[in-house]
Amino acid sequence: MSHLTTTTTATGAVQALGVGVPGYAHPLLAPVEWAELTRPGTPVHWAVLNVAEGPGSRPDPHCLEAAGKLRNAGVRVLGHLDADHGRRPFGEIVSDAHRFLDWYKVDGFYLDRAPADRADLAGTRRVTATLEAVLGGEAHLVLGHGTHPHPGYAEVADQLVTFSGSWVDYRWSQVAEWTADYAEAKFVHLVHGVPRTHLDEALRIARWQGAGTIFFTDRPGRPGQSDQFHTLPGYWDEIVSRIGPGVSE
Repeated sequence: MSHLTTTTTATGAVQALGVGVPGYAHPLLAPVEWAELTRPGTPVHWAVLNVAEGPGSRPDPHCLEAAGKLRNAGVRVLGHLDADHGRRPFGEIVSDAHRFLDWYKVDGFYLDRAPADRADLAGTRRVTATLEAVLGGEAHLVLGHGTHPHPGYAEVADQLVTFSGSWVDYRWSQVAEWTADYAEAKFVHLVHGVPRTHLDEALRIARWQGAGTIFFTDRPGRPGQSDQFHTLPGYWDEIVSRIGPGVSE
């Protein structure tokens, strides 16, 4: 089931295919990576700030500086919150959200390991409604399912990560039929192990399946790990040139 490659929003702005960065390493360990996101014309929709599996225990001046530079460049900064597949206590998630806002002035949140089953939908809706209230109703919320969730999740967050995995699996992946009812801006694909020679094919799949935000890397992945997303892909400049200028709303 195919989708168009761009979407017109309610404000009339065109939402182009762009990059969502699921979380680089600490700015001291990956200064080049963080700097690249602020380069003019780089098509970045958002970047996730993960200080220490969340906001950490105290403000980190290096992360604060990195977040400030991103915002000044028009890139949304999302605080990393671990939902632990719906098992994490509500109070812990909200407490971390407040710290992210107080310390780093984030624009929204990325709920990693978000649940995908219908049974957890009501609990997730409670969490996202509270997170919106924490940011005064202006939060950009991304649910990091990594797979197609129950369709009801599309109504409780701005974006859903409907694929997170290897290029081998992505090449043969199928899109859920219900996604055709939503604009491309709703869906995110995160793919590791994409060879440079298959970058164009990967972009075609993303557009065909209706993804509005992607992160492709040639770094290999390990089961249960996210290290492959902590550095720039070797073909970063090629991704930037193929996608074009970013859209920041």
